[in-house]
Amino acid sequence: MCGINGVFDFSGEPVGRELVDRMSSAIHHRGPDGSGRYISGRIGLGHRRLSIIDLEGGSQPIANEDGRIQVVFNGEIYNFIELRKELEEKGHIFKTRSDTEVIVHGYEEWGLDCVGRFNGMFAFALWDQSQEQLFLARDHLGVKPLYYIVLGKRLLFASEIKALLTDPECPREVNLPALSQLFTLRYVPSPDTLFDRIKKLPPGHRMLVRPSGIEISRFWNWKPQIRARYDEQELIQTYQTLVEDAVRLQMRSDVPVGLFLSSGVDSGSLLAMMSHHTSQPINTFTIGFEQGENTNETAGARELAARFGANHEEMIIGHRDYENYYERYLSDLEEPLGNESAAAFYFVSLIAGRKVKVALTGQGADEPWGGYPRHLGAKLSEMYSRLPEFMTRQLLDPLVTRFSKNEQLRRAVFSLHEKDVLARFVNIYSFYTTAMKRQLFQPWLREIVSPDGLEARNALRHLYSDVQSLDPLTQMLYIDTRSNLTDDLLMVSDKTAMANSIEVRVPFLDYRLVEFCETLAPDLKIRGLQGKYLHKRAAEKWLPKQLVYSKKKGFANPVDQWLRDGLSRYVGDCLLSEHAAVGKYFDREYIRQIVSDHKANRRDYLRHIYLLISFEMWHQTFISPKMFVNASPIVASV
Repeated sequence: MCGINGVFDFSGEPVGRELVDRMSSAIHHRGPDGSGRYISGRIGLGHRRLSIIDLEGGSQPIANEDGRIQVVFNGEIYNFIELRKELEEKGHIFKTRSDTEVIVHGYEEWGLDCVGRFNGMFAFALWDQSQEQLFLARDHLGVKPLYYIVLGKRLLFASEIKALLTDPECPREVNLPALSQLFTLRYVPSPDTLFDRIKKLPPGHRMLVRPSGIEISRFWNWKPQIRARYDEQELIQTYQTLVEDAVRLQMRSDVPVGLFLSSGVDSGSLLAMMSHHTSQPINTFTIGFEQGENTNETAGARELAARFGANHEEMIIGHRDYENYYERYLSDLEEPLGNESAAAFYFVSLIAGRKVKVALTGQGADEPWGGYPRHLGAKLSEMYSRLPEFMTRQLLDPLVTRFSKNEQLRRAVFSLHEKDVLARFVNIYSFYTTAMKRQLFQPWLREIVSPDGLEARNALRHLYSDVQSLDPLTQMLYIDTRSNLTDDLLMVSDKTAMANSIEVRVPFLDYRLVEFCETLAPDLKIRGLQGKYLHKRAAEKWLPKQLVYSKKKGFANPVDQWLRDGLSRYVGDCLLSEHAAVGKYFDREYIRQIVSDHKANRRDYLRHIYLLISFEMWHQTFISPKMFVNASPIVASV
């Protein structure tokens, strides 16, 4: 795990060492163990290293035998041992034990198609002097980030946006169409960011940069093909074998590997499998929340750790810890989100980073398998859409009125009324309805972007076109796995973990597992009201049934209660101040109404408020001077 950055000059002007070093310094936290650079004519590459594989010999950049190929790399190639053996049999000579060198020789042997052979999480930049071309790529599911911007005759790229912003020519302006996407989807989907002109290389894509221009292409072209016939028991055994192999590969490390542990089936299964691959106790880490006694997973995680003899640590955090962390929260994330659980990943990474450099996590087992309530709604939507409108209005409108404070129910019901499939998906994500956005957006903003989610639909349309002939559940899972997961949850886990200089690995997102899952019929993902059906059947091999089928908690936290109590002053100062940036884009009186209705418990506007806070703090951090300058140190109970 590392951080990379670089500059390519289309005109051929020499790249300055000062800029490359400045970019590298901005992402020092991603690699505090060392740094490296390669600068020659029009190309400059920078690297920050977190030593995981080949601690003595893996410093970057790494070159081929004659030095004409140079690479900087962020991530891990999990199957590097197998690939190295294959390449050595073809005559390639390795000088290190690093997985990075497999990229160099893989490119020599297979060219741009080498990325299709890599099983891992990766973002790399490879300079080929003989071809005078820069080759960049991002892993299948976008576990590792890669940002870029074209500034005149220069391309800048980096693992984090803050490295790009060290160039004084890099603009600090809001991307208004992306702002509309954010307030519809709760995140900004690739290739956009909320920064005007700064882009993300989409997951499963590669970029070729030459003096003549830029070419971006998709290297992972997998599309779901549902099995017509199957033997359920054989599928379970196949899935178990794939998961166990993913865990085996992702435990490869020259430093100890830990685990982010909840009380649930996903991380619990990983702990069971990890325990079979080492004679040493696994280090496990869990967080809980003050005032979160009904949702905390600490007791269940403690029991799981004891079952498998793990060395377990936990942290209890409160509203003051959250408030203190918010002073740097958006500086870490670099993109605002409507995800009130996002900051929790920072704290579990904080305690893990004191003991290990690498940790596995159970992320990625929900999106392909139908683990969220919205996925059940997608499965039912096809049947619902066939019902006469008078019947659905009579059945569901009274429910919405009765449970008007339930934000998720309102969103689900209103989405079901939408006949267009892509529009329905977008509505399911959006807690700001079209009507709310019309009130929220300033008149000048409504003239530029559409409150009805047009920008969000356009951003997801290319993914929808891949699966438009399939059933609604398969469609949603496919889009979720490549957009919501990548640009929200995986971005959060990468940025917050790297803020603590720790590498996070996600075995359930081994691309072989995703491809296998996407061949399965909807009934093998959600059966009746049971989500993750076959995944849980497989987990019975590793965990007791009672645990496998226990209710999912996730990172549930009492942020809602904190917003009403301990954080209420913070909300007022952040959103309702006359100096708040939200007033430039949004109607201040409408924001005041939302805050008032939520505080009085008339409506559930937790996520609406949280997204506004996230945007405000992002704007203060990157676009305009920060309003809060006296950040207190983070203090938490351990």
